[in-house]
Amino acid sequence: MVEHTRAHERQTQRAIPGERIQTKFGEIILPPAARPGKPVALVIHFHGARWLAEQSVRQAYPRAAVLAVQLGSGSRVYGEPFQDAGTLPAVLAALKRPVSRLTLTGWSAGYGAIREILRQPANAALVYSVVLLDGIHSGYDPPEEKRLPAAADLDSFEQFAREAIGGRKRLLILHSEIFPSSFASTTETTDWLLDRLGLRRHAVLRWGSLGMQIVSDTRKGRLRVIGFAGNSAPDHVDHLHALPWALKLVK
Repeated sequence: MVEHTRAHERQTQRAIPGERIQTKFGEIILPPAARPGKPVALVIHFHGARWLAEQSVRQAYPRAAVLAVQLGSGSRVYGEPFQDAGTLPAVLAALKRPVSRLTLTGWSAGYGAIREILRQPANAALVYSVVLLDGIHSGYDPPEEKRLPAAADLDSFEQFAREAIGGRKRLLILHSEIFPSSFASTTETTDWLLDRLGLRRHAVLRWGSLGMQIVSDTRKGRLRVIGFAGNSAPDHVDHLHALPWALKLVK
């Protein structure tokens, strides 16, 4: 399905300067002002074109390093490498300098890696903020005809959301109105999450980034869930290109 009413603006690729450090998941790009041994903020983005994540972070956080991880299709390919609790510390060690603030962002299937990281208490403690871009899915609990998102797939997000409400973390969730049918949509999972947290959606109607239309905006503490109109493929890709805008919301 393709929708032509909204603008669906897109970023244009440009060169991103900075020293690069090789890891098993790609290259970390350091900010131009980075000094050896000095602390640096790091954003790890999961899924989507590497150049897009790199320039999005540089635009929103000019002094942060960025690692763009692209492993393929499906949440499993992102989740499995990070089931090992030693994977994230190994990535951080490659920087050879302290990480002053760690932000995890994921578009679409990229949530699989973030879910596994947040399930590990020691690694979850390292994470300052999480941004989910139309990517917080789950299976369905039986009986499937009731279409209730599987709680076991969302446990770590619920815990992190409670930390955000308490002001200890930051969690931003953006989602479209796409319903994939075979698994729980981002609307269903965020409805489930808000219900578990005792929150109700706050309906609004205003423009967001890149011609996107915001239809709900719910906040408590440092948790924010923003719902957008649209159930087409371009609406889904909008969320990835809106990464700079999203990152600025969790500064």
